[in-house]
Amino acid sequence: MRGTVMRTSGTLYKLQSWLSPSYPVGAYAFSHGLENAVETSLVTNATEVCDWVGNLVSFGNGFADLVFLSAAWEATVKGEDLSAIVGQAYAFQFTLELRVESTAQGAAFLTATRQAWPCSALERIPSDNQIAYPVAVGVTAAGHAIDKVDSMQAYAHAFVANLVSAAVRLIPLGQTEGQQIIAQLESVVDRAVEGALATPIDRVATSTMIVDVVSMNHETQYTRLFRS
Repeated sequence: MRGTVMRTSGTLYKLQSWLSPSYPVGAYAFSHGLENAVETSLVTNATEVCDWVGNLVSFGNGFADLVFLSAAWEATVKGEDLSAIVGQAYAFQFTLELRVESTAQGAAFLTATRQAWPCSALERIPSDNQIAYPVAVGVTAAGHAIDKVDSMQAYAHAFVANLVSAAVRLIPLGQTEGQQIIAQLESVVDRAVEGALATPIDRVATSTMIVDVVSMNHETQYTRLFRS
């Protein structure tokens, strides 16, 4: 067909599969503290959702995840030991709920991927539930020879889309408003990926303390739809 580029490597197919809402990692069950932000009226409309998610991608765990994904990808390609990256990514989850969110998805991702998309790189990851989600994705992408930047872009999009989906249910917003938010955050994601590529793992940092606060408050929230 004219105007169609065929991807014989299956790169796009794999990324779309792994980071699809249908991939069994339970992403729909987590809101990264957004549920408490809505409960306490910190986030009440589409504009505030866009700002909240954009800040997470630019300055919060969304950005840090991209740095860890990049580092895991590089270490896998170079055949380097992953233990330091695994440990730092695990320690970087600043609250119990954020740690559960990342490691539960990491463990579920590895369980499904080892069965459906096996590769030798996965054998270098311990079979436990202490692997942060971006590390699992980074190792898998490298093991399947998928471009690092493509992997980071796809991961960031999935991060944004999942939080917007949570906001659509929580506030609630219309589906079209949700898509408008995702569209508005395209340039934010691009800049975050560029920034993460230039950030060594020993320089990773966040500046979204309010997210940690609402995450801790969420633990004792009386009525909850989400696990975080």
